[in-house]
Amino acid sequence: MMRTALACAATAAALLAASSASAQDGPQIAWNVGLFSDYVFRGFSQTDEEAAIQGGVDLTAGSFYAGAWASNVDFGDDTEAEVDLYGGFRTETGGFAVDVGVVAYLYVEAPDGADYDYVEFKAAASRAIGPVTAGAVVFYSPDFFGLDEEATYVEGNLAFTPADKWTVSGAVGYQALDVNDDYTTWNAGVAYALTENVAIDVRYHDTDVDGPLSEDRFVGALKFFF
Repeated sequence: MMRTALACAATAAALLAASSASAQDGPQIAWNVGLFSDYVFRGFSQTDEEAAIQGGVDLTAGSFYAGAWASNVDFGDDTEAEVDLYGGFRTETGGFAVDVGVVAYLYVEAPDGADYDYVEFKAAASRAIGPVTAGAVVFYSPDFFGLDEEATYVEGNLAFTPADKWTVSGAVGYQALDVNDDYTTWNAGVAYALTENVAIDVRYHDTDVDGPLSEDRFVGALKFFF
């Protein structure tokens, strides 16, 4: 039962949107919709290994951004969906792209007393050198999902563009928890832009946790950007 955040491709798209918005007058709005064979968050399936439909909207005004995102989930109870609300500030300094923000994870129809809802604070930095972009991100929650209270997630990620329309990316993360056991997760995949607004992504996920929802798996996705 570990829920989740946004994929590398979505993050890259958001950063591109922010860069574009900085060069234009007035706020910019971008929409995204995705069809996924599974919804995996930090190595754990959030949909009991079933398909997911996800979508979101981002508003960017200069260096500031805010947005909302949602997905169906299946925790084996009455919970129907996850809704994320987020906002933050992006800038560039010394050749690094910097992003600080906050994310609220909310669960529709969660059982009373489940204590699923929580908030994370985020700090991220990345640097592009030619076709390679390397980055790191830290998420901290003072009151995490379910039984856990304080929790910290640290991730290093790498993306490579070997040719036009192609992106190869991967990440390794460590989730520290105060009740459940800490664990490591990793993923790697390839994305291809079919058009300016449509992309496909095939990604491998795994963890060092034994269990049906955390075992290794491939996830395919079809994403639309507007």
